[in-house]
Amino acid sequence: MKKSTSTFTQPLKSIAKLAKLATIASILAASFNVFAEPVEIKFSHVVAENTPKGQMALKFKELIEQRLPGEYVVNVFPNSQLFGDNNELAALLLNDVQFVAPSLSKFERYTKKLQIFDLPFLFEDMAAVDRFQQSESGQKLLNSMNRKGVVGLGYLHNGMKQFSANDPLTLPKDANGKKFRIMASDVIAAQFDAVGAIPVKKPFSEVFTLLQTRAIDGQENTWSNTYSMKFYEVQSHITESNHGVLDYMVVSSNTFWKGLPADKRAVFKTALDEAIALGNKIAAEKDNEDRQAIIDSKRSQLVTLTQADRQQWVNAMKPVWAKFEDQIGKDMIDAAVAANTK
Repeated sequence: MKKSTSTFTQPLKSIAKLAKLATIASILAASFNVFAEPVEIKFSHVVAENTPKGQMALKFKELIEQRLPGEYVVNVFPNSQLFGDNNELAALLLNDVQFVAPSLSKFERYTKKLQIFDLPFLFEDMAAVDRFQQSESGQKLLNSMNRKGVVGLGYLHNGMKQFSANDPLTLPKDANGKKFRIMASDVIAAQFDAVGAIPVKKPFSEVFTLLQTRAIDGQENTWSNTYSMKFYEVQSHITESNHGVLDYMVVSSNTFWKGLPADKRAVFKTALDEAIALGNKIAAEKDNEDRQAIIDSKRSQLVTLTQADRQQWVNAMKPVWAKFEDQIGKDMIDAAVAANTK
């Protein structure tokens, strides 16, 4: 028996109808993408744009907007424009910002493990810091705040810290009774307690005014921060102590980071890695450049320590290690010490 032609044409009509609907859907989707607003990403930090951190954040913005055009726009807010260093992590967890890069001292309330980076005279130089951070132990620390909702994405260098004051600091006794601004770090407070100084916890954005008005006697910072924030203009002496490291961790919230589509998250991570690599390169260059610029300015006198002078500082401050060993972990401290050997 001959089948009706409609028996064959009906499926063809259905297929044609589905194809037409798919085409319409694809046009509508394309139209939506054209008119959809890009997702705003806020990157907040507390230092100037010409610092390693500032340049890293701008590079990250450039890479994301190049690689995900029209999908994301990254707005960078330097110099505590949005949040100061005492509340930027709280803002991150509230999703008021999506990326911040606080100094490692700022994570104390989220994990005690990162206090290792505040221990005085632990690392001999930045090369040792980098070896430790890239080691298995150092990478493990990036995940130390997951339970608190914070995900570590990479370490950013600033440099080794120097002491500055209104009087020359050559020996530990010279710090006795003087007020030093510190970050909110129990380890750094203990460091100054060890030499009879008075630690004063204040936001980074207030340091220049505190120094200018003599509300405090001194501070500790890298060459980069001391130069960019003009601390050298209101401090008569800077001691080249290299007594500690001031680095940052670029972080996001678990909620935001895991909420990104997997393919987009991979693009974000690659862009961050490249931006951090640039920031670390700039940090190494600026360390020497800004040190020399401060010397050339003649606004602040450089105090150079002899090996014997420096050893007195080491002897005075090294007991701080034992005080925080239980919180940090002896294995971590041993791994950091081992990083001093090339």
